[in-house]
Formats: sequence, structure tokens, C-alpha cells
Amino acid sequence: MPRSLAAPQPLLRSLLQSRPRAQQCRRFLSTHPSSSSSPSTSSRRPTALSQQQCTTSSSNTRSSNSNPLFLEQRRYKAKTVEEARSRYRTGPFSWKAGLLFVLTSVGLVWYFEHEKKRMQRKRIAEATKGVGKPKVGGEFELVDQDGKPFSSRDLKGRYSLVYFGFTHCPDICPDELDKMARMFDLVEEQAPGALTPVFITCDPARDDPKILKSYLSEFHPKFIGLTGTYDQIKDVCKAYRVYFSTPKDVKPGQDYLVDHSIYFYLMDPEGDFVEALGRQHSPEQAAKVILDHMKDWSGSWRK
Repeated sequence: MPRSLAAPQPLLRSLLQSRPRAQQCRRFLSTHPSSSSSPSTSSRRPTALSQQQCTTSSSNTRSSNSNPLFLEQRRYKAKTVEEARSRYRTGPFSWKAGLLFVLTSVGLVWYFEHEKKRMQRKRIAEATKGVGKPKVGGEFELVDQDGKPFSSRDLKGRYSLVYFGFTHCPDICPDELDKMARMFDLVEEQAPGALTPVFITCDPARDDPKILKSYLSEFHPKFIGLTGTYDQIKDVCKAYRVYFSTPKDVKPGQDYLVDHSIYFYLMDPEGDFVEALGRQHSPEQAAKVILDHMKDWSGSWRK
């Protein structure tokens, strides 16, 4: 063999030996196996892939530790299948959210109902007040059951419940005075000293202070009875818009009829008319109305 051809033999041998290794390396790193690959090569692929994945995860871990803005996302993992199904069944709502919703709804309903009733009471109280002077009620000068002077100024600083009647009334006045006594006791239990019960006669000719004192003591010891002259009683009845039909210049012992309105007039501490309580109100209902108006009162009280 010539010398020129003998020299490249080692180089050619090295090239032939290195080429299969490169092909084998490519097969080893390939992620798509071919049908002609040997079982030994396919059995070694998972090891190479796992090493590649480990290398990737370790590089990601190092990058996450070096990056302070890296955020780790945590996901909920259910321990059992039932727990997972229950979570997907309820969705974003829970019993705590439902309870909070119910309590909030009840609170809002109660608040709006309370404000609605309060504004209604305020409209009633404001509607009865005139410009310059009240439409119902006014100044008066009378005499109480002890014969002492009593005026509308003595009612200032407290709520007052005024009723018009007469001692010779056969049935209506006794029933209403029993009702008035019950109303007063109910209010007195929750607001002692805040209400003054007043009875004004419509029959001044027969109801003098002595008769008034004896008559009212049968219903309640704290009732205040007022009487006066015919003109004084007529004026106060007119001020309170009470129907007054008592005849004038009645002779002693003469029988006559007396008609009057059947209402309890609630007056505030300033002497202004608040509301009329009629026969449609029970003692409990009337007491509640009075107490509600007292709670709404923001003025001063008399001690």
C-alpha cells in the first residue's frame, strides 16, 4: 500500500467510530421514540427525562428564590372524594355567608320599619300644629278638685292625657275613665312621672271641686279633675275642639242631657296637641302610642 494512503487510516477509523456515538446520543436525548429503536435505548429514556425534569425544576427553584417578586399559588386539595364533591356542590357560598346575609336583611327590615313608624308619628304630631298657635288645645284658667287654681302652664314639661266628661254620665265616662286608669298605669311602669292624667268636666253647674274629688277617687288617686264657670268650660272645650251642648242658666235640680266628644287628647310637654286616642285603641295600644311619642321627644322635661 502506498504511504499516502496509509496515513489517513487512523483518522478514518476515528470518524467511523464517532458517528454512531453521535447518532446514539441523539436517540438517547430524543423524546419521540422510533419503531426501530432498541429495547435497551427505550428503557433508558425515562431516566434521561427525569434527569432533565429535575434539572428544570431545580433551575426554577433557584430562579424563584433569587426573584423576590415570585408568587407561589396554593391550591385547595381535598383529602377525600366526598369533601371534594361537597366543595364543588356548595360553590363560593357557605353557611356563614348565608347566616350573615339573613342577619343583615333582618336588621335592614327592622331599621326601615322603625324609621317608617317614627316618621309617621312625626307627621301626625306636626300636622296638628298650626302657624302661631296649635289647632287643638290652648291656654286656660280653671280650678282643680282641691279648689286651687290650675292653668295650662301647670301641664308644661310633661305629657298630659286630657279627657272631657261629666260625673253624671251613666256608662260611657266610667268605662273610659277605667280605660284611662289602665293606660296611665302602663305608661307609669316604664316612664314614671312623665304623664299627667286630666279630667275636665263638661257640666260645671253640677260638677264642683268636691264632687269631682269624690268621683275621680274611685278610678285613680292621681287623676286631676278640673272645673270652672260656664264660660271657662265653654272656651276650653272650644279650644280642644270638643263638642259642647251643656245648656246655660240651668236651675238647681233640673235634668238635662250633656253630649261631648269621646277622645283622649295627648299633649306634649310644650302644650301642643300630639294625637287623639279613641275607642278603637285598647289600653295597651294607647299606652304604646304614648310611650313611642315620649321616645321621639327631644325637648326638655320638668323634674
